[in-house]
Amino acid sequence: MSLYAEGTSVSVEKSRAEIEGTLARYGATAFMYATGQDNKSGEDKAMLQFQAGGRRIMFVLNLPDRANKNFTHGYAGKRRKLPDADAYKKWEQACRQKWRCLALAIKAKLEAVESGISAFEDEFMAHIVMPDGKTVSHHMRPQIETAYLSGKMPLMLGWVGK
Repeated sequence: MSLYAEGTSVSVEKSRAEIEGTLARYGATAFMYATGQDNKSGEDKAMLQFQAGGRRIMFVLNLPDRANKNFTHGYAGKRRKLPDADAYKKWEQACRQKWRCLALAIKAKLEAVESGISAFEDEFMAHIVMPDGKTVSHHMRPQIETAYLSGKMPLMLGWVGK
């Protein structure tokens, strides 16, 4: 099975601009992005945040590793190291594909909300930034794992009903 947009010619910058325009059309009041390395893993990441529906939303893209042999090596009867320019083109293509996917996902979520298929919070729940700066997903994924292992329901975000 092929990846969505794996052969896209749309640049990362154009995809980011498209996302920003889409967000503005659907009422987002703020937009930002950043790139860098994760302090713990050393992986390259891109982060996109926006303000909409009274919430701050954050998506983090794990970017491809430039040193991965899928980018640095090719086949010509046997695996061989590619020239740096060719390796960069392959890596850049993989980055373009990731950003096209993000543009599609955000647009689909916003359209589902606009069409009344689902609520904003339901579409973006995993990506809502909580007051501590971490997403709902960051808080809930370990609790979901524990619930499935133990068979017991977790306390939602540490909240205890009174």
